[in-house]
Amino acid sequence: MACDIAYPLAATDADRFSISELSDEFGISARALRFYEEEGLIAPAREGVTRVYSRRDRARVAWILRGKSVGFSLDEIGEMLDLYDLGDGRATQRRVMAQRCRQRAEALRAQLADLQTMIGRLSDFAESVEGD
Repeated sequence: MACDIAYPLAATDADRFSISELSDEFGISARALRFYEEEGLIAPAREGVTRVYSRRDRARVAWILRGKSVGFSLDEIGEMLDLYDLGDGRATQRRVMAQRCRQRAEALRAQLADLQTMIGRLSDFAESVEGD
C-alpha cells in the first residue's frame, strides 16, 4: 500500500519486542495489540504469561495501522497480510494491495461527489427557505 509514510518502521537490530515497546512505538494501547492477536492478525510467542513479539509481528502491526488509516476493515487487512506467505516475493500481495487501494480511492471519489451534490442542494434549500 502506498501508505508507508503513516507508520514507518524505524531501523532496529532487535528480533524481539515487548508489548510495551510496540505500544510505545506505534502509539497504541496494549489492549489494541491483544485485540489484533485475538483477530489472528499477529501471533506473538509466549514466555510464560509474557507476550514476545517478533519482527514479523512488528511489521504486521505497522501494516494493520496503515490499512486502518486509509479505511480498510480488519478482515480486508488480514486478507492482504496473508498474501505475504504465498512465497512469490510479495508480488501477489503488492498487486492486490495496489488494486484495493485504487478501488478504495474510487469509492471515496464517488462519496465525495455525492457529498458535494448534497452540499449544493442544502445550500440551495437554505437560500430558498430564507427567501420565503
